[in-house]
Amino acid sequence: MLKGLGGLGDMAKMMKAAQEMQGKIAQAQEDMARMQEDLANTIVTGEAGAGLVKVQCNAKGDFTGLDIDPSILQASEKEVVEDLILAAIKDAKSRAETRAASEMAKITEAMGLPKDMKMPFG
Repeated sequence: MLKGLGGLGDMAKMMKAAQEMQGKIAQAQEDMARMQEDLANTIVTGEAGAGLVKVQCNAKGDFTGLDIDPSILQASEKEVVEDLILAAIKDAKSRAETRAASEMAKITEAMGLPKDMKMPFG
């Protein structure tokens, strides 16, 4: 027998492992694209002032709507309204980030990675 041919079995194993990894990467790319679409279509609502001001945004953080209760639209309350709008925006942004992180954790976990791993997608 020729020595060194035993290494071909190891090479075949490595090729098979590389193909499996390539399949996992392709699946992860599909999952990421689907997640990005889902995040764009998922609407979260941030609130302030016990619901007097509501801001809607998608889970990617793009703002889509603003609702202000007319009872607070008085010239003397201008600063309060501005503060409530900013608070509602911050709440909506926080909810969007939480939702996006939750979806990302599902994908990284499915790939066998730690669910809190930060991936360079966005």
